[in-house]
Amino acid sequence: MTDSTMPSPDLLAWAARELGKEVSVVQDASRPRENSRVRAIRRSDGIRFHLKIAPRPVMYERETFALRHAVPALGAGHAPQLRASSAEHLALLLTAVPGLRLTRLTQTPAEELRAHRHGGALLARLHAAGDLSGPRRAQAERALHAAADDAGPHLRQAADRLTPAERKLVRALAEQLHVLPPLPLAFLHGDAGPGKLLWSPRLGQAAWIGFEHARFGTAVEDFVGMSRGIWADRPDLRTAWFQGYGRDLLPEERHALKGLAALNAVNCLVQGPAHDDPATTARGRRTLDRLMAGVFA
Repeated sequence: MTDSTMPSPDLLAWAARELGKEVSVVQDASRPRENSRVRAIRRSDGIRFHLKIAPRPVMYERETFALRHAVPALGAGHAPQLRASSAEHLALLLTAVPGLRLTRLTQTPAEELRAHRHGGALLARLHAAGDLSGPRRAQAERALHAAADDAGPHLRQAADRLTPAERKLVRALAEQLHVLPPLPLAFLHGDAGPGKLLWSPRLGQAAWIGFEHARFGTAVEDFVGMSRGIWADRPDLRTAWFQGYGRDLLPEERHALKGLAALNAVNCLVQGPAHDDPATTARGRRTLDRLMAGVFA
């Protein structure tokens, strides 16, 4: 770890004061393509924590709110606990939780099913947490309309990366988001995917991390990442997920999922080339191909 990646002395001093003991940096725990800086730190008594610095105030505010008001519903060991936060540094001091990201684990098919079932069950707890009253309910009810309103700008940015038929399909699916009946509302993780789901084979225990995109919205929004990713090739994992979640999607939610996936795919075709990220571009292209072929479920 180079000096340029080290937390500042002031930030480490803050962490030490909050934890009541001296701390040292163990490793860089950040993920590629994410702007947040995450450092695994160790207290002088050997206990590990994570020091996370948000790239923007809104992400700091969202994660702080989530960790204080909704994430505790997941229970000990199933999500980080917030030990302290610093608006000055946009920093969060978090407890460590057991397990590795699903993207870093090699598992048997049976273990994969178990991990997805537990992940779905935990997400159901998160979705039911949080106070959905007043302006928060209004925000959640507006979520699909806000997503549909982004269709025009997304399509303009994608320009010639789409065929006329694809542009027509995306517009049609986005318009459906405006006319769907009210859908189940939830407190969303906001980035629910295998990169944010930990699994401990030893404990048989799942945990969610990374709540910087958490917000109130429609529950179906939290299933876009899995639907355009791992579930495309592994419908058995989708089945296990919703077994854990406690219900399958309503027909109206399935329609919404297609519209949200289409908008996400167009955004991938914009962001992928902009960041020289072929994997993101390919993911967007594959999702659009599946929607055009009518095999997106």
